[in-house]
Amino acid sequence: MLTLYANFKGGTGKSTIVFNMAIWRLEQGQDVTVCDLDPQRTVTDVAMIRSEDEIEPALNVVHNLPTRAKAKGDWLIDVGTSDMAAMRAAIKICDHIVIPVTPSQADIWSTQQFLDIVAKERPKGKMPPIMGFINRADPHPRSRENAEAMQALAQLDGIKPLAAKLVQRLAFRRSFSEGLAVFELEPNGKAAAELDALAQVIHG
Repeated sequence: MLTLYANFKGGTGKSTIVFNMAIWRLEQGQDVTVCDLDPQRTVTDVAMIRSEDEIEPALNVVHNLPTRAKAKGDWLIDVGTSDMAAMRAAIKICDHIVIPVTPSQADIWSTQQFLDIVAKERPKGKMPPIMGFINRADPHPRSRENAEAMQALAQLDGIKPLAAKLVQRLAFRRSFSEGLAVFELEPNGKAAAELDALAQVIHG
């Protein structure tokens, strides 16, 4: 199964999510590979931190898309907007697409642009399931920005909005610098609970 995490806008936190989701899946006993196609190679860097600190489970990271025949187990693909060729190649091969959306109008516009790119790369009738969720959400429970972004996301064609969201929390920023998923960093924290709820919906 190849799951692409992408958007047409940078700064949506997709690399943080890919890293945390990959470790979550490894903890479930799954065979996981991260395909890091983002030129910044952030997931590659955090995997090296885990390796140097001998943190288990180790994270397997590659930098080339597999062929369908060799794509065994779970593949999580992280791709940046600065490499459109890699993005288009990943869109063509993936089984699912997950779009993290920060609660802003600019992100909604970029999500629409990304959906247009997907539609151009996939033949009619062969579109992969596409899910979108709010990332870096306002921590205030009655935030207008969160509600408005969800409403706008629901109005886009071809995408399934997820109720589960990830709130802007320090734990997600620390997870990269320390090489730990949020549930390893703060097992009983809010970030861990949010990640688990989202992961259950996306990866089950």
